[in-house]
Amino acid sequence: MRVSECYSLGRTQGELDFVDVAVDGDTPLFVDPAALRRVHGPWAHDCVALVQDFFQSVISAVAASDRNEALRLLRGLAEPNETRLGLSAGRPRGRALGPDSSEDVYEALASSEATRSGLLAHLEDTVLLVRGIGPDIISDITTNLIREPLINYTQTAAEQAGITLEHDVASGPLWDPAAGSWYEGRYAHLPIAGGRPIILVPKAIVRRHIAYDVDEYLHGFILPVLAERELSANSELVRTIKYNNSKKVAKKDLIEKYGQRKEDITRVTLEEDGVPLDRYRAFKEGLPNDPPDHIDLVDATGSPLPDYSALAAELGAIPAGNDAADDYHVTVEKILEAVFSPNLTMPIREYGIHQGRKRIDIVFTNAGGGFFGWLALHHPAGFIYVECKNYTGDPANPELDQLAGRFGPTRGRFGFLCCRGFENKQLFIQRCRDTALDDRGLIIALDDTDLLALMDIRARQAGTELYQFLQDRFDEIT
Repeated sequence: MRVSECYSLGRTQGELDFVDVAVDGDTPLFVDPAALRRVHGPWAHDCVALVQDFFQSVISAVAASDRNEALRLLRGLAEPNETRLGLSAGRPRGRALGPDSSEDVYEALASSEATRSGLLAHLEDTVLLVRGIGPDIISDITTNLIREPLINYTQTAAEQAGITLEHDVASGPLWDPAAGSWYEGRYAHLPIAGGRPIILVPKAIVRRHIAYDVDEYLHGFILPVLAERELSANSELVRTIKYNNSKKVAKKDLIEKYGQRKEDITRVTLEEDGVPLDRYRAFKEGLPNDPPDHIDLVDATGSPLPDYSALAAELGAIPAGNDAADDYHVTVEKILEAVFSPNLTMPIREYGIHQGRKRIDIVFTNAGGGFFGWLALHHPAGFIYVECKNYTGDPANPELDQLAGRFGPTRGRFGFLCCRGFENKQLFIQRCRDTALDDRGLIIALDDTDLLALMDIRARQAGTELYQFLQDRFDEIT
């Protein structure tokens, strides 16, 4: 049974921002620290800071041979069963981290030349260079460190979805960067299923496989360096290809001579002054590293694909007018979640700004990728704002001014104005263009016809067409 079924949410995974995990087992997904760096906004930035602060504290203690201090830090790591993520069979049991994990992780780090040499800059570097550290451990450590932001996310997501929260649930240990230590945590409001708490995790930060992969690093960045060495020395490993007289070195010969253990990979990385690792990091930063799409998540969770026909019928059944404004807001949020996931994440309805004096109908966090990744490279767009107007008649300048007034240099300057339809759509687009030319923000109008078109595009999995739809609308106003 998944969370959506347990709480009768009436939403598929595509219409939910969090992973629709099984409440009585583990879902085979990992929390990827590299993914956190791709998400815009203060929530993700806080998560990155927590992970980096803890990791550097541990590395400093290990490098200084301060075993007691390193173990004090590592002992705060627990089995993160609350997220129901990982590879455990049956009941979640924290496969990667167990009772002796602090000792195991310490010994792995202390015995690695990568730790003493200063090669390790990010937690995920250990997957490449430290024996005994794999993706499951990286995911569990990250989950422990961002437990408090995840609890805060869970409370917001549960409120949005209609999930009942139980009071006074023990949070578990929380990392305090100011004190440089763990504390026993606090009592929090969390969902309970099967007698055990659940911490929800946004889809934007999970992956089927974490970004850093030791085999990819070995074959793509270490072995080519070693091949160049052998070719330059014209060693006994160099073979001549008869048909074109070219020279090459077989990878299996390089592995036989230099080895392929993490200790061997570390040694070569150090001999090359860390250049292969720098290149690998740059290579990974240049790749999309998008969150799992609908099909990937269906594979992992067993949840069905979004039912766009049902969403279209739901939209069409909502009458225009203030009495149905809330229903329209909820349905638009579900549609935009299903259409723009995984590029938009963490939707909040009735989002307050200016100490609550102004409210925005829906705010999404820009997780990057696709059109929204391009947008964030060229314009302030860490957040994407949505105003919903469930009435007949064309929106005009007051509605545009209302949305533009919610923009800000740190919050973002891009949004959608969703409405039921237009009698003169071109006039409204011209008003959006005027708003853009006056440097008051970038606003794209989406009426029911547009929402139906977007759902049709996404149902056909036409990613390029979706990008082009948004780009065309953007070009209209700029």
